[in-house]
Amino acid sequence: MHNFIEALRKRLQEPLPGEAAHNLMASATRSNLKIRPKPDSQTKESAVLILFYQDEDNIKLPLILRPVYAGVHSGQIGLPGGRKEKADADFYQTALREAQEEIDINPADVTVVGHLSDLFVFASNHMVHPVVGYMKYKPAFLIEPREVDQLIEVSLSTLLDKSFRGITNMVVADNVEISAPYFGVDGHTVWGATAMMLSELVSIINELEEDAL
Repeated sequence: MHNFIEALRKRLQEPLPGEAAHNLMASATRSNLKIRPKPDSQTKESAVLILFYQDEDNIKLPLILRPVYAGVHSGQIGLPGGRKEKADADFYQTALREAQEEIDINPADVTVVGHLSDLFVFASNHMVHPVVGYMKYKPAFLIEPREVDQLIEVSLSTLLDKSFRGITNMVVADNVEISAPYFGVDGHTVWGATAMMLSELVSIINELEEDAL
């Protein structure tokens, strides 16, 4: 994994693909908007953690299944993370703190290597800052059941394999059905903002030299 992490660290210091990569996995609703909502004074700031670790011969990262609740992301697959608090020094600290709360990783054992492009999620009026890091061992995950229904460990090879991607119809607020690209992961459908952030990650990794993977 060392070669992969070092190549990724170097690439994340260069200009990021951003919206071009996000749009590859954006829902039809978002893609078809002629005028997209923009952040305003009510927009909340949040951060998520893309956490790589080695599991035998595989490089993996954790996703979480959110509980069902009265909110726009109810029951969806996401990355560990949450809203920035005043005590957080920066978005790196936000991502690490939230990941510790949700899946019980030790922030002191996470090495941050960079970040992806910010993504404005106008369904919930959140600006999301994706942080990228790694651990030198496989974490002994422990989920916080009030915030996480299930932990899903995803192999990097699955995300890079186009056969695990497709387009499906999803039912959102007010029983509206929309068409959305997705990653298929262990029987789960990863779509929306999470899929868009993972799309940028995949685009970046696809640029790396083959011997880095």
